[in-house]
Amino acid sequence: MSFGSPVSPFDPNGEDWWSKDISGLTRQINGVSHFLHSLRIQLRFGALSRARLHLLRLQIKDDAAECDWVARRQDPWDVDLTRMIGRRHSSLQALKDTIDIRSILFIALPDLATARFRVYRESADQSRELIIFGNVRRQDSMFRSIHSLAMRAKLVGLRFRLENGLLCRIS
Repeated sequence: MSFGSPVSPFDPNGEDWWSKDISGLTRQINGVSHFLHSLRIQLRFGALSRARLHLLRLQIKDDAAECDWVARRQDPWDVDLTRMIGRRHSSLQALKDTIDIRSILFIALPDLATARFRVYRESADQSRELIIFGNVRRQDSMFRSIHSLAMRAKLVGLRFRLENGLLCRIS
């Protein structure tokens, strides 16, 4: 068989390797691309904060993923509200974003079974403090019937400390 043949000389069966089903790596790369695109489009603005999320790291190994990001800052339009209300809004937004990112990740990457999340908040001195972490699994339902955002987040495997509606640093 010559190299000018339409059939690959590397395929002993003479089948078209390029017309077969996509390889696992290609499917995973497409899934990551879909996740990043969805993250940028769907979570461009939050319901309580128009600031952007800042993705720090996404790592995929076998059927598990690790994803770290910096939560949205307090919305500039909340400056006229009391400081407590603005911080409460950003805390609720961080919980909502985490639940939404979980959904987007498992939709975009159907081979994933688990994911580990770490959510940071930038403090006034530009250092990062951990506010949410957890291991989430695909098979855990979203508990959409539960109204409390904090309870829904806890039930899917997220860990955080919420005091008076504010996410506190986890040490």
